[in-house]
Amino acid sequence: MNNSSQSKRALVVFSGGQDSTTCLYWALKHFEEVRTLTFDYGQRHRIELECAKKIAQLADVPHEVLSIGTFAELGGNALTGSEEVEVHQENIIEEDLPNTFVPGRNLILLSFAAARAWQLGIENIVTGVCQTDYSGYPDCRKNTIEALQLALNLGMERQFVLHTPLMWLTKAQTVKMAQELGALEALSFSHTCYNGTFPPCGACPACHLRQKGFSEAGIIDPLIKRAEEVS
Repeated sequence: MNNSSQSKRALVVFSGGQDSTTCLYWALKHFEEVRTLTFDYGQRHRIELECAKKIAQLADVPHEVLSIGTFAELGGNALTGSEEVEVHQENIIEEDLPNTFVPGRNLILLSFAAARAWQLGIENIVTGVCQTDYSGYPDCRKNTIEALQLALNLGMERQFVLHTPLMWLTKAQTVKMAQELGALEALSFSHTCYNGTFPPCGACPACHLRQKGFSEAGIIDPLIKRAEEVS
């Protein structure tokens, strides 16, 4: 990183989920000034908007919500439409995308984030996409992010850097990173469940990935612990 003011500041694309919360605390370690940006894109699991707000307050960072309802209007998937979330599959086939895939979501959200970062004079954008343990989404892959970064830089004449600190980490490694960064308390308020429930449903692909990560890391999920305490 250079010493320009832009290099000391970062904008975190923040859903209030496990991965983006870990990325928020990663950004707090690596940048002097951090902001969060959450998108209200008509997602069924509205609980994540409140989680994002709560965690941003806990981390004491500026938090902004942008409303973009186009995904809900397009529908056709389980996260913005009325379809039932598919149950967990051990072997996800990339050619058969899960019905929780929202076409173009990361491409569009990161483009909006870059537009906001441009207005704020920020060049570092942090996102929690991951190619190692993921739900089969092609817009989480490294080549997609690299291509998008190039397009954003050419289209806005700005040297954005899309930081993906979780890209090659397993979920267990992500959990251990969160512990090292002091993010476990914040994770107790995070939301992952595709069905939008608290306590989490435990059956959807996102719940299975989260359970797998904490189990392999040998760490109790603080969200589950908090759910048991309030029940």
